Amino acid sequence: MAALGWLTPRRRSATARSVLAGEAAAEAARKSSLEAESAVEETEAEEPEFPVVGDERAAAFFDLDNTVMQGAAIFHFGRGLYKRKFFERRELTRFAWQQAWFRLAGVEDPEHMQDARDSALSIVKGHRVSELMSIGEEIYDEYMADRIWPGTRALAQAHLDAGQKVWLVTAAPVETATIIARRLGLTGALGTVAESVDGVYTGRLVGEPLHGPAKAEAVRALAAAEGLDLARCAAYSDSHNDIPMLSLVGHPYAINPDTKLRKHARALDWRLRDYRTGRKAAKVGIPAAAGVGALAGGTVAAVALHRRRR
Repeated sequence: MAALGWLTPRRRSATARSVLAGEAAAEAARKSSLEAESAVEETEAEEPEFPVVGDERAAAFFDLDNTVMQGAAIFHFGRGLYKRKFFERRELTRFAWQQAWFRLAGVEDPEHMQDARDSALSIVKGHRVSELMSIGEEIYDEYMADRIWPGTRALAQAHLDAGQKVWLVTAAPVETATIIARRLGLTGALGTVAESVDGVYTGRLVGEPLHGPAKAEAVRALAAAEGLDLARCAAYSDSHNDIPMLSLVGHPYAINPDTKLRKHARALDWRLRDYRTGRKAAKVGIPAAAGVGALAGGTVAAVALHRRRR
């Protein structure tokens, strides 16, 4: 009996300690949960939802080539014109090589882009603007619609859903850019303007291509005309050539960035998004899966055409 008397209090004491431990653990868990909720609320307060719904003084500006669309619009446009016999096989070879290079490098080289624009201007010279607009609609369906990056398209839609205007800003012809913007449900487009007289292309540009600093000037002018606050606006691009435009706004995004833009964006703590399915290798990259087949086909076609010429 003495032994039992000695054991009973100890058992009761152990039970009491267990209850106390359980209650303490529960209280600590509840306290931790409340602190976590409080931290989330503070974070949300510090980083308000973006884009801001109903902010009419904010807008979004999207580069086109390799940001909204895989590849360069002017190259796809050239393929469509060749299909319609606007130019000969010699020019197609040139376009094919330019497209292959662009997809391999994933960046805009001013010399290549200028060469492509000169080719396009010589091709459309003498044609009516209305004719090219009609053909452009067909070319979009044939070569461009399936090359839109879904991730970038979703970003643009977020701005539209917030009640903001969304503009394409590109070195591509303004007619082509306008078609793409309309097909995507965007507000409009800023692009390179080709001179026309009485509705017929002359083969010359009005001013210079909308590239690099020219894009920034176009955005600045549009913001002034629209009464926008650039500090509340966003801009999206893949190329370091667009750093002037990205630097104008309060919310710059690097999308599928080239090496120089990625480095610049990280240094300035800009947000990055990469929708390519593969990483770059040996300092050059192409979008894996979707890109490899198209690249191979374009390159093989170019080589075959080159050999035939010889």
